Amino acid sequence: MNGIPPDFLWGASTAPHQIEGNNVNSDWWAREQVTPGMALSGDAIDSYHRYGEDMRLLADAGLNAYRFGIEWARIEPIPGHFSKAELAHYRRMIDTAIGLGLTPVVTLQHFSTPKWFADEGSWMVESAIDRFASYVTTATSILEGVEWVCTINEPNMLAMMGTMMKAAESGDADWQSPTVEGDVQMVLPPPDPEVGRRLARAHDAAREILRERTDAKVGWTIANQALTARPEHEARLVEERYVREDLYLEAARNDDFIGVQAYSTQEVDENGPVPHAPHPDNTLVGTAYRPDSLGMAVRHAWKVTDGLPVLVTENGIATDDDTRRIAYTNEALQHLSTAMDDGVDVRGYLHWSALDNYEWGHWEPTFGLIAVDRETFERRPKPSLAWLGNLARSGKGPTS
Repeated sequence: MNGIPPDFLWGASTAPHQIEGNNVNSDWWAREQVTPGMALSGDAIDSYHRYGEDMRLLADAGLNAYRFGIEWARIEPIPGHFSKAELAHYRRMIDTAIGLGLTPVVTLQHFSTPKWFADEGSWMVESAIDRFASYVTTATSILEGVEWVCTINEPNMLAMMGTMMKAAESGDADWQSPTVEGDVQMVLPPPDPEVGRRLARAHDAAREILRERTDAKVGWTIANQALTARPEHEARLVEERYVREDLYLEAARNDDFIGVQAYSTQEVDENGPVPHAPHPDNTLVGTAYRPDSLGMAVRHAWKVTDGLPVLVTENGIATDDDTRRIAYTNEALQHLSTAMDDGVDVRGYLHWSALDNYEWGHWEPTFGLIAVDRETFERRPKPSLAWLGNLARSGKGPTS
């Protein structure tokens, strides 16, 4: 990485529902109890109580940033009632990160919402944006000193999940998380553009509140799918890109940065996305082994957002072979480095994920730099954590 800035963020990411445990007031907790095919999150990996240990492992390894979420369902368990204790808890997390030399990157909404919000009709009811704005306004009271805030995680996936959830809850199909695609890569349904536009309005409202009440850089994070097509299918590629990610990238043009989240790539033909065929190199979630997707994704996001600074907020691989994780990440960083050398303004790289965790209805895929014994909650850093930390300390980037 030629000319890597000294303030480049090297870190890892998590989401509250996936690691905290016992998020009992959320829509996801309620959904897990009744949805066929969905495993329970339960205690998760008890990071609600062990966040200090988790952060110290990252800092001691040499990383300088940690992306984590604050859980709306904990902060506002019933409409209009905000928990001072939970706000204080997340403020302690922010202070702990800063004290360890980790730049906190805080996500305000990472898929899960309060159950009451879902019961009201979720994002598509008239009151939704005001509800979210009220929560964001309250959350700003604990964000002093936070330099990076992500409003909504992967709104394009969020706009897709409603359709998939309805099918599972009706009994038409078992739940299949869009982040866990099975042995063979499935074709995910397109996100609902109407939901996407509503989420963009919620993001706009949150951004203005954050700019008024904090000094943080504000953006949202997009699931970038690095779609490709042969020349004869270019028109269909443009259509699929728009509904699946460009709608959301365009909505970020007034932001301070764009969060890019990339894992693999998928081809588009005249009928839309093509399932990736079974292959020995496929990951544990059925996606193709394509570390080059990160370079493709940051270039596309940078172009569509008219040159917004890019923060890689997620990139990683589902594998039980940590040597393979290191190889994938090293190659992904090589492609990121080339994009930076070509002029793409990249401010940091946050690996998904810090820890093996609950993957939205499934426990089997392992993305983490740190393994966790789910019986004892013992943390076991993998060699990949030390490897990434050494890259961060050296400031030299990936090896060729």
